[in-house]
Amino acid sequence: MLQTFQRNRWPQIVLWVLIIAAIVAAPAVLPVFRLNLLGRFLSLAIVALGIDLIWGFTGLLSLGQGIFFALGGYAAAMYLQLNSSGELPNGIPEFFSLYGVDQLPAFWLPFHSPLFTLVAIWLVPAVLAAVLGNLVFRNRIKGVYFSILTQAALLVFFNFFNGQQKLINGTNGLKTDVTELFGQMVGSAEMQRSFFWLTAVVVILAWLFLRWVVRGRFGDVLIAIRDDEPRLRFAGYNPTLFKTIVFAIAGGLAGIGGALYTVQSGIVSPQYMTVPFSIEMVIWVAVGGRGTLVGAILGAVVINYAKSLVSEALPQSWLFIQGGLFILVVTALPEGVIGWCRGDGPRNWLNRLGIARRSSTYPRLDREGQEEVQP
Repeated sequence: MLQTFQRNRWPQIVLWVLIIAAIVAAPAVLPVFRLNLLGRFLSLAIVALGIDLIWGFTGLLSLGQGIFFALGGYAAAMYLQLNSSGELPNGIPEFFSLYGVDQLPAFWLPFHSPLFTLVAIWLVPAVLAAVLGNLVFRNRIKGVYFSILTQAALLVFFNFFNGQQKLINGTNGLKTDVTELFGQMVGSAEMQRSFFWLTAVVVILAWLFLRWVVRGRFGDVLIAIRDDEPRLRFAGYNPTLFKTIVFAIAGGLAGIGGALYTVQSGIVSPQYMTVPFSIEMVIWVAVGGRGTLVGAILGAVVINYAKSLVSEALPQSWLFIQGGLFILVVTALPEGVIGWCRGDGPRNWLNRLGIARRSSTYPRLDREGQEEVQP
């Protein structure tokens, strides 16, 4: 029994030890610029975890997570803008004067409160996801039609936010790197290190929460929805309720990731709601491995870090590399890298290279309290 546990669990333990060691060592070995990039990519990993929950475990491919990501970012940016507007005319952000607005819009007022902002960052995206999801799921829309509807909703929100110059600065977005928080500039090196640690902790907490969700009876229901929803409905369950809940959870996680990303990147804009960005989120999970959780984290971090490095050296080549990577995963690694590693992928490759350990002619006999009997 102990041997079985070690054989099944030690790769995961080693992987998590390496991840935690890399996070702990990063501030000591990386310059501030690279550390800031890693912090951003970890915030994107939070979004990827939510996508893995709804796609990898529930079978719902959403192409509209950028909506919830941007909402969380706007909530954080609005608070930071107001927090640094005390010395400005009328106590409102400077961009309002460009459009002749001299009074703060009503929906901005609650964001003077840090507590309200912290709640709104995840609650507003979660509630919106629950409302949109319930409208779709109660009509039993699923599969490719669900994906099309989420992408259509993404375009609607993108066009709406893009045209609201007098309310949220429209296509120019809201800047956060020149604002103050706790007496320090958000864009300073000290604050960037602090937000890196905060983001790393949130990633681990999000992983632990989702692992608890999918390991219980609730997770079994999600997998049943993915594999055979009509049979689950026949058994007396209400798939609409469960799908609405997980879609809301994914929306809330996207909002948290968007807020952390906005603070570390220095700006939020409607560009977070573009179709290519939301499709990239799906690619992170597909490459890392659906239904693995840790694969979503690694996919988001590794792909985005590779994108940054390649774009610096060969700016025009990343899109071709990303497209080729996605084709490779779809054709050769449909379960993603982590799924491939957990399966027989490594053993098959070793067999092809002729270096795999040979199996016995007859199966080994394992008995408790006895030595293994080899032929």
